[in-house]
Amino acid sequence: MNKKLKAFALAILFLALITGIMLGFTLGLTHPLPWIFIIVLAGITVLTKKMTESEFVTWKDEYSVGIESIDNDHKKLLSLINNLQTSSLYYTGEDFDKQALDELLEYTKFHFAREEKLMEDNGYPDFQAHRRQHKHMTDHVVKMVKEYQDDSEKTVEDLLNFLKDWLINHINGSDKEYSGFLREKGVK
Repeated sequence: MNKKLKAFALAILFLALITGIMLGFTLGLTHPLPWIFIIVLAGITVLTKKMTESEFVTWKDEYSVGIESIDNDHKKLLSLINNLQTSSLYYTGEDFDKQALDELLEYTKFHFAREEKLMEDNGYPDFQAHRRQHKHMTDHVVKMVKEYQDDSEKTVEDLLNFLKDWLINHINGSDKEYSGFLREKGVK
């Protein structure tokens, strides 16, 4: 179901419940029907919030590589992924979707350049392998962005799943490998 249809269906459901509550109270304050509708409305609201919250990525201290600038970049990347997640979950308009995607791509390039410069400047021995990981990821994302033109909703969801998995695994894997080396060189 696409975002517009989901939003419309949820709005109709809320409107029906609110109408049911108001009409139910015409039966009297002690009648159980409006109270049941209130409980259902509250339950749907809480359930919807919990379902959407689980889609967002939050920073955990275990993701830290111990280099402040890189950790800040990773936090920013997670924030940008969450912006894109917002556009996936809610109807935000094509302009917001495009802007969220463009910001994420630009900041990813900036971050990769910063990370690679730190590794290169400090003589990290696996620099080329790490750079290839970045290139592979960037190429994959660029391919998915081109697919965005054909099926924006499906592509954004696929891209989000890829980015969340890739970033967390990359941070906890190869980023933690180079960070120890860089910290020994005095990079903080």
